[in-house]
Amino acid sequence: MCSSKIRKKRFSFGNKKATVGIIFFAGMIMAGSIAIGRGKNDDHFVNLKVLPKSIGSKQLSQIMVDDFSDGLGVSCSFCHVEDKNSHRLDYASDDNPQKNVARSMMKMTLKINKQFFDVRRPLIGDSILVVNCISCHHGTAFPYPPE
Repeated sequence: MCSSKIRKKRFSFGNKKATVGIIFFAGMIMAGSIAIGRGKNDDHFVNLKVLPKSIGSKQLSQIMVDDFSDGLGVSCSFCHVEDKNSHRLDYASDDNPQKNVARSMMKMTLKINKQFFDVRRPLIGDSILVVNCISCHHGTAFPYPPE
């Protein structure tokens, strides 16, 4: 009787070029799927009443800096209150009355641009706006009529 040994083949990385190619290809697939996932707007901001709910973080930051901070010469705490527990700004809170004033002012500028300057779809932060915060505020929080 012959006894034959059965050999099990082990997986080997014998062909290094093929192995590197497979690893590289798998990495490219993973990177591509991550990039596609980032293409979506995953930003979720709470309590937006005038600005679009689908606004991205880059656009929102640009509006807050260019329109409000520069236009009114104020910082974030002018409209946003501090959370008592975390000591961070609570952007969703409506506890500061200045936040509702800012909303009214945004609505007013949109209406002025649409009604008097024929801007068909005015959006806060859009460069086509003729009237914006700085038009009246000139870098001050409370614009006063000229003397």
